[in-house]
Amino acid sequence: MRNDNLLAFGQRVKYLRKNKGISQEEMAALAGIDRSYMGHIERGEKNITLTKIYQISDALGIDVADLFPRANADGELSDI
Repeated sequence: MRNDNLLAFGQRVKYLRKNKGISQEEMAALAGIDRSYMGHIERGEKNITLTKIYQISDALGIDVADLFPRANADGELSDI
């Protein structure tokens, strides 16, 4: 079942990872997450735990809040 929140989160993670020039495999290793599981996260296929969210933010060197997409004044997601 498709979940728009999971899709938006996964797209945001992928955007931030690519923006830092990190491959999915490198990202998974930095975060201590299996590479295939990382792919599931980025595709919005997994409802991940708060622990994994913190692992991803630490791996990217960003604040946890920065992992969540924000809507602009028109209600559209920005920075994706």
